[in-house]
Amino acid sequence: MERAISEYFDHALKSGEIVGAGVSIVKGDSILLAEGYGARNSKEGTQIDGKTVFRLGSLSKGFTGILAAKLVEEGALGFMDKVTDYLPQFVFGDSINTKKIKIAHLLSHTSGTPYHSYTNLVEAGIPMNKIAEQFKAVEPLSEPGIQYSYQNAMFALSQEIIFKATGKDINFLLKDRFFKPLGMSGTSMNHESFLEKGNIAEPHTKRGRSWRVLPLKNNYYNAVAAGGIDASSLDMGKWMRFLLGHNPAIMKSNALNRAFEPFIELNENNKYYQRWKGHVKSAYAFGWRIHTIKDKEKEKEETIWHHGGSVNSYRNEIALFPDSDLGICVLMNNHSSLAKNVIPDLRAIVKHIYELSPDALASL
Repeated sequence: MERAISEYFDHALKSGEIVGAGVSIVKGDSILLAEGYGARNSKEGTQIDGKTVFRLGSLSKGFTGILAAKLVEEGALGFMDKVTDYLPQFVFGDSINTKKIKIAHLLSHTSGTPYHSYTNLVEAGIPMNKIAEQFKAVEPLSEPGIQYSYQNAMFALSQEIIFKATGKDINFLLKDRFFKPLGMSGTSMNHESFLEKGNIAEPHTKRGRSWRVLPLKNNYYNAVAAGGIDASSLDMGKWMRFLLGHNPAIMKSNALNRAFEPFIELNENNKYYQRWKGHVKSAYAFGWRIHTIKDKEKEKEETIWHHGGSVNSYRNEIALFPDSDLGICVLMNNHSSLAKNVIPDLRAIVKHIYELSPDALASL
């Protein structure tokens, strides 16, 4: 499997699709792979390894959904609590509409907010408590819970609610509940800590046939809940092993699975994941897209917990296959069309290897 995946990424590197990638694969309680391919910096030729840190972008939303489920388990808050119970200054639409908005609506992008409202304020570094006060100037698209509309600003209000509910900020809680007990030592949530890692993948963009190294930006750390987490492929392996239920002392599977319960069906058009072989339907849960894939030959359906992430020219994909006890994560330091198919491609490689007969394996 390691050889097959190495060949896959070697091809992507030679064809100019990527500068580099950090890749982790988990099966059951084992991290099968936590490797790096290509360069941290294309000019210096520094190599990516399993401990190289990338910015995660919207993969951060999945961490927030799981943290919220943990806090529900602890009794600190409820998914159906009103936003105004924690943020009385919050106004969105008239008073009747405002009181209908629940935490679940923030985490599922169903608050009725227009697409990417105030993402510009997030990117400008405005504190989330200040952005919370701006939604009074926005006209709702629909009542809460009716329409899916992807957000960063509204989603990140969840971190303000978490602070009000617990008295601790999201950075502390993620470290305390997950990163420390899971041994995710390379994971960070602020620009200074990211730079201090040293072993970091730098963002790139294509210029003609060559790559240009881009400056490291410090945006989205004000909105950790939506896009401010950084991690290595090794740490993402530890995270996926946990998500698949193999660290019950930290969080039991029934509590974890609350974050993966579909909340609203996605009726989007022409999304890349809709073109994955066997795609039947998609929904959004709390920080996760939930896909149903059907194997037409075996007439068997499979569930995928998935999310993509993009920030400052980093492009990432994570997918978990709970029916197969499998997790795949790919972190890239450039935008690439590879992101559209890397999950089903790697899934096919793993599936092929695991389905080989003992004789076939011995002949490799």
